[in-house]
Amino acid sequence: MSVVRGFLQHPHDPADPDPWLALYLDQSVPLADECKRAWLTDLGSWSRQFVLPLVRPLARAMIVLFQVIRIFVPRAFRSSALLHRILEWNMRTWLSPSANRLIFRHFHLGSEILQFIARNVRGVTVTTAPLKPIRLADVRDHLYLRHDVNLYNFVIDLNRQLRLRNLEIAPVDELDFSCISDSPPPIEPMPERWSNVIDLQTAIELYTPLYQLLLSDNDFWRASNSLQLDETIGIYVSRLLGMPWTPALINNKHPLVPMSTLRAGFRLVLHGLATETQHAILVRCKREAAAQRGSANCSL
Repeated sequence: MSVVRGFLQHPHDPADPDPWLALYLDQSVPLADECKRAWLTDLGSWSRQFVLPLVRPLARAMIVLFQVIRIFVPRAFRSSALLHRILEWNMRTWLSPSANRLIFRHFHLGSEILQFIARNVRGVTVTTAPLKPIRLADVRDHLYLRHDVNLYNFVIDLNRQLRLRNLEIAPVDELDFSCISDSPPPIEPMPERWSNVIDLQTAIELYTPLYQLLLSDNDFWRASNSLQLDETIGIYVSRLLGMPWTPALINNKHPLVPMSTLRAGFRLVLHGLATETQHAILVRCKREAAAQRGSANCSL
């Protein structure tokens, strides 16, 4: 049963307040309503409450084991195609509909944020490669790996041009919000069989060792370290909006200090929420700009 639907139907009891209701009603963190509903549904699931605490230490132990194996056989087991087939089967068979939808939203929203930056940084021309899957079969096209590669290529291409032309990212008079969608992505209905019960955080903890095993060491480290580019992308967006940089909601730490891969699963969850938050800010700014006839100012 959906936790979110359940608590919205129950009256508030001041003697026994519902924590999920408090988090849902709170608006201090900008999040799309679809995201917040799916996220709170996952938070309140039995899978996250009982399965995650068992899975997390085992998954981290497997990461250590696979890292040791990589020392002795660095080229063994590598297969991005096999990895993505396993991920697609697991998403189809075990993940809850809310978890699958949050994953697909992430690819759509992340692509739109990069497009927004590329269109609004003056003096450069950066080509993006949007990833906007609509069905589970799209995962097989190396979707997760391409997501990390696209991000690094974007940062490299953008900053090469800025350095070459001696430019900086700065606010502009009228921002182009055309690539920022203010409605849910067009994603096919996700499976809702009896087995589709695993929450997002548990799934991520389980997927991380698979990354370690089936990707090259270079691909795995690149994927893990890409999470720390959250702050980098946040700074780009804040400069374009003319807003002071407020990193309170982006917690993947400094990109020049790589972190251990043991916490990659937890940091991936933070990465997803950072993307949702930044996109929600851009949606709000898009609506305000339209209401103010093209004004680039955004009040948060």
